[in-house]
Amino acid sequence: MKLTAQQQKSQELLQTIITKAWEDENFKQELIEDPIDAIERATGERIRLPEGKTLIVKDQTNTSAIYINIPAEPNIEDMELNEEQLEAVAGGSAVWTFPIINLPTNPSKDGFK
Repeated sequence: MKLTAQQQKSQELLQTIITKAWEDENFKQELIEDPIDAIERATGERIRLPEGKTLIVKDQTNTSAIYINIPAEPNIEDMELNEEQLEAVAGGSAVWTFPIINLPTNPSKDGFK
């Protein structure tokens, strides 16, 4: 999948923020407490969220834990489908996708850390 220039910039910004949080405990705490301010100060970029949206940062660096993020349920009324998805729907196929999570079944055997 090819990213747009804006998507690429967003991915690079996200990687910069994550790397800084790994390297700087103070920044990580600031990021958790006030993400917009922390990101703006760290990058010099102004962050504008869509109206009615908030940014929540959770510390998921505990290597002995497995984290599951429960995303918002898709709003079918607001969805825009591409040509491939429209063809699938017209043919009776589903277009929902969910992430595949591979959890170790035997922690000692599978190297669960």
